[in-house]
Order: sequence, then structure tokens, then C-alpha cells
Amino acid sequence: MTYDYQTEGTCSQIIRFDLEDGKVSNIQFFGGCDGNLKAIAALVDGWTPEEIAGKLTGITCGYKPTSCGDQLARAVMAAAEAEKNNA
Repeated sequence: MTYDYQTEGTCSQIIRFDLEDGKVSNIQFFGGCDGNLKAIAALVDGWTPEEIAGKLTGITCGYKPTSCGDQLARAVMAAAEAEKNNA
């Protein structure tokens, strides 16, 4: 299933990704640092939400209390929880 996540406190506005069979793929960031976000998306493609959260949760960006990576971790965990509740 495809998910859109509205970010908070980052330059990116929305994160879109697919969650199928417990794996995250096709990650797209709308807004933000294009090259860095493409790199993050490529590196974690095919990982589980738990693996992504384990690596990216709590990362900050400059003075901000969050980052695009941290927001991705929140997004995939929220999607995983939604799928679990709908199962």
C-alpha cells in the first residue's frame, strides 16, 4: 500500500512510500535536500520499518529537533502500526 506522510519541522513537506510484505520501497521526499534525500531513500529501500527506525530515529538537522530521516522513521512506523491495526 502507498502512504503519504505530512512531515513536521523539516524542509521536506511530504514523504511517500510503499509498504508491502513488511518492507518499505519507492520512497520519495517532496521538498528538502534533493540529493541527500535520494541517497537516504536508496540506502533504506527494502528495509523493514523497524530497521529504518532503528537507524534514523532521533537524528536532528542543525538546530531543529528532527530531520527528514527522523520523519521517515516516524512515517514508516506509523504505516506499520496502521497495517497491524487493519489486519
